[in-house]
Amino acid sequence: MKKADNNKRKEAVALRYNSYYDDAPAVLAKGKGIIAENILEKAIKSEIPIQEDPSLVELLGKLNINENIPEELYQAVAEVFVFIYKTDQEAGKK
Repeated sequence: MKKADNNKRKEAVALRYNSYYDDAPAVLAKGKGIIAENILEKAIKSEIPIQEDPSLVELLGKLNINENIPEELYQAVAEVFVFIYKTDQEAGKK
């Protein structure tokens, strides 16, 4: 996910979730400016879908690396995972 605004530095947060190992999604990486650009570049190279949601990035950016997301954000993050799932399904059809 990324947050971009011409007046602000770019922000990005990467999430991880493995239902076998994780109780909840957690912050894998986060950063602003060049770090955010590196996160986005790695996602693109790895063909990981990117969803832009400035409000969610702002909230997730307050968490620490490896910190599980709080229950209040489950619905919003679930929508991100649905987006990724649909994107993966569409890519598989091409």
